[in-house]
Amino acid sequence: MSSFENLRIVDNFYQTSLFFPMPTVIISTLCDDGSTNLGPYSLVQPYYVAGKDYYAMLLSCRNSSNTAQNILKNGKCTLNFIDDKPATFKEAVKLSWPGDKPEDKMPKCKFRLEKSLLEEETGEARPMVLTDAIQAIECTWVRELDGADRDQPGELNGYEPPYHDFNGITSKFGAHFILKIDKILMKKKYADAIINGVKAKDFPALPVDYGYRDSKNFWFHRKTRMRAELLQVRQASLESVRYAADRADDTVKFTDEALMTILGVPRVFLSVVLKGCVAWAKENNVTLVTAEHMQIINDKRAKEKAKK
Repeated sequence: MSSFENLRIVDNFYQTSLFFPMPTVIISTLCDDGSTNLGPYSLVQPYYVAGKDYYAMLLSCRNSSNTAQNILKNGKCTLNFIDDKPATFKEAVKLSWPGDKPEDKMPKCKFRLEKSLLEEETGEARPMVLTDAIQAIECTWVRELDGADRDQPGELNGYEPPYHDFNGITSKFGAHFILKIDKILMKKKYADAIINGVKAKDFPALPVDYGYRDSKNFWFHRKTRMRAELLQVRQASLESVRYAADRADDTVKFTDEALMTILGVPRVFLSVVLKGCVAWAKENNVTLVTAEHMQIINDKRAKEKAKK
């Protein structure tokens, strides 16, 4: 006898048939007149996280929304992560009514906006960024994937088939956008924490959203005290790391002391780490990597991370 009830799977199952925790972001997009539109969303998540020449997020939304229509037109958007203050969330909910036009809702919006950092650097027109956002991701839609570059804006009462599988117009009323990450922006306090080492007190107060329920309310909860669970470190043997290192390159080799510094690297990441060390060695005409060299490589990585 199962201890679970069987719930019917219906439209918007993530909020009608589940308690599904999600982020809350305000997506800014560029309107025809150059102004910025804001819309709150929760169906956003990382998409390409490693192994490609770019990183990407995935957005799922109504294809008739201002956000979707603007992305179809110019492909630009910014994902702004707001804090969990009730007043902030209330302002986000005010922006969520389907069918509201930017010219009607934006004059009443209390969120402060500032010029895109990417626009300042390139001169390219971009949607503005929420000044009070904790972090923001400036993105460009990868419209060529799945043949979505043929999709056009303007159909506000539903799109007719054929539909794409994973990018662009994916159903009569739905759309998915694979968004290339152009730039990650973060307030200094939190950027410093990531670079220097995060403690429980350093985590930003981001809301967790459970979606639209009971035809009346949006539900969310605020950040409480963070808890840390110590990661189980499983050190590989020197012999197993030596086996991988000896096969990483024909000319670059490693001392035992150098390999001792990476015994804690998970096996699935070991090849990537060794390739990075080999690349550094060849750039610096080193054929035998020592523990001192590994320290230099680690310092270089830390400085590169600090610049991002």
